Amino acid sequence: MDRSQAEGQAELDETELVARLKAGDERAFEMLVRRETGRLLAAARRLVRDEAAAYDCVQEAFLSAYKAIDGFEPRSSVGAWLHRITINAALMRLRKERRLAETSIDDLLPSFDSDGWRRDLVEVPAGDPESELERRRIREFVRSKIDVLPEGYRTALVLRDLEGWSTREAAEALGIAEGAMKVRLHRARAALKRLIEPLWTGDVSA
Repeated sequence: MDRSQAEGQAELDETELVARLKAGDERAFEMLVRRETGRLLAAARRLVRDEAAAYDCVQEAFLSAYKAIDGFEPRSSVGAWLHRITINAALMRLRKERRLAETSIDDLLPSFDSDGWRRDLVEVPAGDPESELERRRIREFVRSKIDVLPEGYRTALVLRDLEGWSTREAAEALGIAEGAMKVRLHRARAALKRLIEPLWTGDVSA
């Protein structure tokens, strides 16, 4: 089977899966759960940062999808549709827990003296940090620093930079103006950049 045939088969499989889901085929739904759960859990964890809460969000997403499958239109894959539902479930949970209220990020931002020089600048040696540290170690370190950001800023960063939502979509999801979203995202990125500076010195224990 050549590449075009394989892609056609994959598309056919997706079409058949949707048809069976709409027909109420429980085996098809079980197949969907097995296929998508891991990826959806990873997405939910990035937002709610709690294993049990992430599972709850994924379960809510599957339940919502099951109820709404008749209205599903294949503009994207079922997996992408479920992913979006999961993210919305996680955001709803954060709103209910009042964790999206804006709090200060000032203590995490770079500081400058009266001449405009960074007070806390880390000397960056030449070289690519990925040649000095394992990729997995770097990812874990960056994730740990993202978690340090205040919830509203962290969520803005996750939606825009990790989930790939547009600034407008993220602003609407967070219930803030697009301009406020841009400011929040800029400050979140600046704070994260400062927090991960130890990567460049090889000191990821900071």
